Amino acid sequence: MAPKKSSRRRKPVLQIVTGPCPFCKEGIEPDYKNIDRLARYVSDRGKILGGSRTGVCSKHQRRLTKAIKQARHLGLLPYTAAL
Repeated sequence: MAPKKSSRRRKPVLQIVTGPCPFCKEGIEPDYKNIDRLARYVSDRGKILGGSRTGVCSKHQRRLTKAIKQARHLGLLPYTAAL
């Protein structure tokens, strides 16, 4: 008897961004007051996107995460997506 095929769904392949970090390239640091820039690194569900998806280096990813969390705490960014 032939083995049954698994009906598991495959995760979509993530696009890996290569090249220099946007913050290193422009010579700026992530800031909690710059909401327009921070919103680029938050998904439509309100999650912070990883460095492999955004192309941010590890140093700036840590600072970016802190800035997003600080902006959320101050009410500048929402914790979740608006319905």
